[in-house]
Amino acid sequence: MSTDSQINTTQTFSQSLIDWYDLNKRDLPWRNTTDPYIIWLSEIILQQTRVQQGLPYFNKFLEAYPDVESFACSSEQEILKLWQGLGYYSRARNMLACARDIVEKFDGKFPDNYRDLQKLKGIGKYTAAAIASFAYNEPVPVLDGNVFRVLSRVFGLESDIGEPKSYKLFFDKAKTLVSLDSPDQFNQAIMEFGALHCTPKAPHCDECIFISECFAYRHGLQADLPVKKKKIKKRTRHFNYFVIHWEDKVLLNKRQGSDIWQGMYEFLLFESGEEKDFDGLIRNEAKFLFNQGNLITCSSNFKHVLTHQTIFAKFFLFSIINRNSFEVIKENFELEEIKIDDLHSKPVSRLIDKYLEKEVNYLS
Repeated sequence: MSTDSQINTTQTFSQSLIDWYDLNKRDLPWRNTTDPYIIWLSEIILQQTRVQQGLPYFNKFLEAYPDVESFACSSEQEILKLWQGLGYYSRARNMLACARDIVEKFDGKFPDNYRDLQKLKGIGKYTAAAIASFAYNEPVPVLDGNVFRVLSRVFGLESDIGEPKSYKLFFDKAKTLVSLDSPDQFNQAIMEFGALHCTPKAPHCDECIFISECFAYRHGLQADLPVKKKKIKKRTRHFNYFVIHWEDKVLLNKRQGSDIWQGMYEFLLFESGEEKDFDGLIRNEAKFLFNQGNLITCSSNFKHVLTHQTIFAKFFLFSIINRNSFEVIKENFELEEIKIDDLHSKPVSRLIDKYLEKEVNYLS
């Protein structure tokens, strides 16, 4: 790109984006407020989540917790239950910790600047910039996937966005562009432009406001920018669930540790290195259950895909012989007894939820 073209693009970029945004923006509820709580709520929910999927969750949370004080007074189980199905559950736990800190340490008020916002649990550079600019009009740029893509394509920034050192390059570039008068509008505009117009695949180049300046368009590099060489390594896991059932009750386990779905409930789980059938499990991993009950049914397999792993799950509905055997299993595996009718009150992963939706008749 020539120097003249670079200067011209830099001078007009912000206003062109804001003008485009005024004509094309979606009407979303969190865009009609400067309340940092509402902005925080929307930004955390929309991390790794499409707007269409996140909007119903935003509405549910705002109805249940209209302010940070009510959010801070909730329990982890209540938050996880509302969050159920949204994924990346650490976001929900971090939100609760953040809300409690704001109430206890900041008198219920969000810090009013980019630097101090980053000191809160679960608030990184992107979320801090979003809150600081949208709520307090601080001229600090946001950097999310949409912004990386727009900047990379328009200005020909070819640094690998998967590399930590590239963040400063993109941040510094965005800082030269952000509108000092309307940083909130600029940040909303550049994210919206990436989401609706300069999309990952099939961007609308022929009707783009930057068609004459865009580096990627002039060099045919739309599919190559932004650069991200690092591939996500996925692992495969085999989950074997035993739905321990006696009369109108089942046994549940609350997941602990740092693995996926921490704090969520599930049935008794035996993880194996490869696919196992019932006979193989009852002889090895689940041998403690031998002679304690009878297999009623094994559901069809479930395939559950997460960002970093693929889970192949089987559910074995296992009917217990008597109350004593039920108690023995409960105590041996430190499980929680719950009535089948109360299953809906527990936060569970989307995988468990899919099983319950499909096999509910077996448990009724």
